[in-house]
Amino acid sequence: MLTGKFARRGYDWWWHSFTAVNDETGEEVPFFVEYFLCNPSSGEKEAVCGQKAENKACGKKPSYLMVKAGCWGSDKVQLHRFIGWNDVRLHAKAPYSVEAFDCFASDRELRGSINISKEECESHPEWMCDAGSMEWSLKLEKKVAFNVGYGASGLFRALKAFEMYWHAEGMKTFVSGKITCNGKKYTVVPEKSYGYADKNWGCGFTSPWVWLSSWDLVSRVTEKRLENSVFDIGGGRPKVFGIALNRKLLSAFWYEGKCYEFNFSKFWTGTKTQFSYEETEKEIVWHVEQSNHNALMKTEMRCDKDKMLWVNYEDPDGIKRFTQLWNGGHGHGNVKLYRKRGKSLTLIDDIDVGHAGCEYGEFSAV
Repeated sequence: MLTGKFARRGYDWWWHSFTAVNDETGEEVPFFVEYFLCNPSSGEKEAVCGQKAENKACGKKPSYLMVKAGCWGSDKVQLHRFIGWNDVRLHAKAPYSVEAFDCFASDRELRGSINISKEECESHPEWMCDAGSMEWSLKLEKKVAFNVGYGASGLFRALKAFEMYWHAEGMKTFVSGKITCNGKKYTVVPEKSYGYADKNWGCGFTSPWVWLSSWDLVSRVTEKRLENSVFDIGGGRPKVFGIALNRKLLSAFWYEGKCYEFNFSKFWTGTKTQFSYEETEKEIVWHVEQSNHNALMKTEMRCDKDKMLWVNYEDPDGIKRFTQLWNGGHGHGNVKLYRKRGKSLTLIDDIDVGHAGCEYGEFSAV
């Protein structure tokens, strides 16, 4: 998607999150792997980091492939590897692939490694990450997609109308393979990976930034696991042709083979959204209520702060707009789904949620 003005001022990333099991202890640990491309037209032999003091002083924009990887929980870590465009091989058309040294990403496979010493971390604050090491070799099988509609259609992509685009190609993804993180070995099993894959692209980020997703779902009504279900909620305050809209979210609940979609860009569906966020001493809490002409979805999710990260990005202008972008993989909570007929509501299901990916942040003062 890095064409036209987005090649000069833009980013395109592929995000993946999933749960692995410690080979020695059996502990479940959620991981993430991301491939983030920024400003290819200003590329140099070496990666250009926008947070580097001399680059900030002269207004030099970032340009690189950033490979991001890490995990959440008691041993949480966020690792970044920056690679210059001269060393990146990119197949931009479907099926996509990104390759640089031992790092590779496609719709079906992820490989790579990051190794950052404590001394390197302390010497390079512009890397915006921790010290540590991680190596991964993973296969992907994307089961359910969320196509967000005409907002990401060919016309709106060509016009570069939105500041931030989103496409969840694998909101339910089976992930398999092996990981080594800070010396510990992990295995990823497809049916219990709770995998997720999406992409974002554009020239800026949304504020607030909201994301909630899971396919670890158990019905309180039947007490059975929902084997063919997944939900995904994302958005915040999108900008179209530079104009900020009111707080908006896109969401879909694939419930046992039927899709309930709440999408403001499909205005004819009458979608309405209310959402709020609260931070307690120990938790981040999300409240989301969305309705259309035919359905209502009420979502409440929680995640322990001590298991979460402040995930770090700089935008294509080299500005780090988020200093507290909460990001986690231990989300849990409840979703209630209703059938709607006029003002009458009928409960479809009341669902317990686990292994949820979750995110919330707002721009900090720059």
